[in-house]
Amino acid sequence: MGGSTSIVGERAGWFWLGCAAISAGVLLHLPMLVMAHRMGNHLSGMPMDWQMLLGMVLIGVGVPLACWGALPKQRAPHGSHAGTDYEAPDSTPLNRWHGLTLFVLTIGLVIDVMKPATLGFVLPGLRTEYGLEKSTAALLPLVALTGTTVGSFLWGWLADIYGRRVSILLSSILFASTAICGAMPAFGWNLVMCFLMGASAGGMLPVVYALLAEVMPPRHRSWVLVLVGGTGLVGGYLAASGAAHVLEPVFGWRALWLQGFPSGLALLALARFIPETPRFLAEQGRTEELARMERRFGLKPAPRAAPPADAAEAAAQHGKLTLALVIAALSWSFVNFGLLLWLPSDLQARGYSAELASGILARSSLLALPTIFVCAWCYAKLSSKWTLVATIVLTLVGLVGALLPAALLQWQPLLIAIIALLILGTNGTIAVLLPYTAENYPLGNRGRATGLVAGSSKFGGVAVQVAALAGFIPTLVGAAVALIIPTAISAAMLGWAGRETRGRSLRELEA
Repeated sequence: MGGSTSIVGERAGWFWLGCAAISAGVLLHLPMLVMAHRMGNHLSGMPMDWQMLLGMVLIGVGVPLACWGALPKQRAPHGSHAGTDYEAPDSTPLNRWHGLTLFVLTIGLVIDVMKPATLGFVLPGLRTEYGLEKSTAALLPLVALTGTTVGSFLWGWLADIYGRRVSILLSSILFASTAICGAMPAFGWNLVMCFLMGASAGGMLPVVYALLAEVMPPRHRSWVLVLVGGTGLVGGYLAASGAAHVLEPVFGWRALWLQGFPSGLALLALARFIPETPRFLAEQGRTEELARMERRFGLKPAPRAAPPADAAEAAAQHGKLTLALVIAALSWSFVNFGLLLWLPSDLQARGYSAELASGILARSSLLALPTIFVCAWCYAKLSSKWTLVATIVLTLVGLVGALLPAALLQWQPLLIAIIALLILGTNGTIAVLLPYTAENYPLGNRGRATGLVAGSSKFGGVAVQVAALAGFIPTLVGAAVALIIPTAISAAMLGWAGRETRGRSLRELEA
């Protein structure tokens, strides 16, 4: 892999010094965890020793130092090619540089999904150790999901200002440093660290989609975006459940947070294989990196597409599309976090045993992975716009099915079919929604737009946790009644305001 780009530029020394301080700070928390392991993995109420306090100081110094080192010294004047677009010809084959980029960014997505998925495995042990009521323990997923929502907006904004690659670096730095969440002896400190951890991981999703849309050839862009996103989604849940199965029985729930340290460092080590957006390099006058990008990814310069004749009409159309995408994301988040998250409890309230309820969900969930492949094929071969609409309609059919008379829903095959429709629809929607968003916005605000939709897709988790704290637990029928209308509106609005992106170059779409 000779000739790979360095991770950072002018301030590389400060960046690595900051990373070294963060690493030392995290490692200084381990002796106390080892001591706690000998006492049944119990840290609650124990005072922080001098090593932990020194570690927190080192992390507090290392994070801003590493972030400062990752940022460019100053905005370079626009290069001579600043008014040029860069995109590979449609006939460009995927090569090893595309493969490396896909591999590293998929890891980033797995990390993004893994953190919220870990919450469910952490809560039982956390409640037992701290002796918390359910309502108090619910604060942890609330602050973590709030962090992921904030992170989606924040990192999408930073990606548009400083570039996609720098944004991924900064979020990885914070992600590695907040792994000490698992070493905090007090519940309040767990809340603070988990908010920061959520904020650091939540920004990976919009930035990855924006970057992939900008470096992939048009012929491969559609299926790559959906497949990578879906693989990251499934991989994140598998990573979370696998870690819980292997680590938690031996080392307790705290070890599930500590895995953020090696995974964050691994992402930093692989960051040299993450490219920057070519047009961003052109606008920064970074000609050597731009030339290297052209060679590796088969990019060709072309004059910037002319702006539309009626800019006001184009802006209004984009506003309608943004509204449609946000409504779709919000609807998905409430179905996913408000209905499917509480479905096991609702099934048990209907008289199903916990084992049978889990079995129904497991059988329905077996369709998740094939759904991603089907969506990727439909998105790339048939229609991007109508694939998204179809997945939302599938969710809508599942919601309508949930309103069937209770006597009918007691028949297990019908109930499994309705739950399967909901899982198929939600998995398909989230696999397609963000790739479609990334394709529909120009370079200057693609990160922010994708961050807005990604943040909206997580907002339902925050709202549902607030409702749970207030004692409101949604039922299958109640949630379906509340969500049918917004879900139907989102499908109708996307059918009306959406546009076809399949096979079209970003340059054409931006015009």
